[in-house]
Amino acid sequence: MLRALLSHDLPRSRLLAGLLAACFIGLLGAPFIFPGTQALNVAAKVLVFILLVASYDLLLGYTGIVSFAHTMFVGIGAYGIAIASTRMGPDWGSLALGFVAALALSAVLALAMGLASLRVKAIFFAMITLAVASAFMTLCSQLSDITGGEDGLNFQLPDVLRPSTEFMEEPLLGVMLDGRLLIYYLLFAAVTALILLLLRIVNSPFGRVLQAIRENEFRAEAIGYRPVVYRTGANVIAALLACCGGALLALWLRYTGPETAMSMEIMLDLLLIVVIGGMGTVYGAVIGSVLFIVAQNYLQALLKGAGALVEGVPVLSTLVSPDRWLLWLGVLFVLAVYHFPGGIVGRLRLASWARGRKQA
Repeated sequence: MLRALLSHDLPRSRLLAGLLAACFIGLLGAPFIFPGTQALNVAAKVLVFILLVASYDLLLGYTGIVSFAHTMFVGIGAYGIAIASTRMGPDWGSLALGFVAALALSAVLALAMGLASLRVKAIFFAMITLAVASAFMTLCSQLSDITGGEDGLNFQLPDVLRPSTEFMEEPLLGVMLDGRLLIYYLLFAAVTALILLLLRIVNSPFGRVLQAIRENEFRAEAIGYRPVVYRTGANVIAALLACCGGALLALWLRYTGPETAMSMEIMLDLLLIVVIGGMGTVYGAVIGSVLFIVAQNYLQALLKGAGALVEGVPVLSTLVSPDRWLLWLGVLFVLAVYHFPGGIVGRLRLASWARGRKQA
């Protein structure tokens, strides 16, 4: 049953399987295991990034496409929800209409970009996507009557999804069952379903052709496959998944803006997580997102505690200051790339394969 659910793409490493199970259980029970607003926000961000990183890895890891327009589709999904709720009212019909419109626009733009740009060499396609994403972000910043401009849009959700809505008078295991908790489990269910769908896609004949094109485009074309068609299809699928991630992010924050959904910082984070987790594997998106987002949010607190221990030491106290958290995050990234050149998942699978050969 589990093998079929994972599309026969098993972790192939006991340690990796354990880490994935720990991530799943931790995210499933996060509101009860890690109480507090910050912990719940971090868990929700991890869920959104798992989807965004996995969808981007479909382009970079499985197909070999470098695109800088991925966050543009995240913004389209977020703005679709926000604009519909603001203009039509906070009800399920407006959210559904905004989401469907965002999906349609994402599909059209991804199809147009794919057909127009994927015939050129990789570096030129990357530059074209960067230009399109920058233009779209500027457009959203300037259309203040529609998008709220630089300030973005705050919007309301249906009553059942509002934090003020409580389903029980007494807490359950110390946690109030309210609209905020419902949104979190909506995110969890949606991300889990979409990740399983993505596993099915990359392990289908379509996914195998994408990997063949990545390895040797000329050989794939020689046996009858058209790389432009398959790359465009991958571009559209990745855009739709990113659009879903943007919509989920907007639902959680009840706000969207250019810096929240479409900034280059988010694009760089996606690139870093793909490299850390391992390119060409959906599981890398899970492991990489959990490690990166947790480090990004709790590294300052750890440095603050370490700073108290070495207070008064001239150089060391400066180095472990909470203000230096970006420095240490960079150091951790360099160490991860150095020790895990194929990503964490790639290293764990290689170690498991090597042990299997020794035992054989």
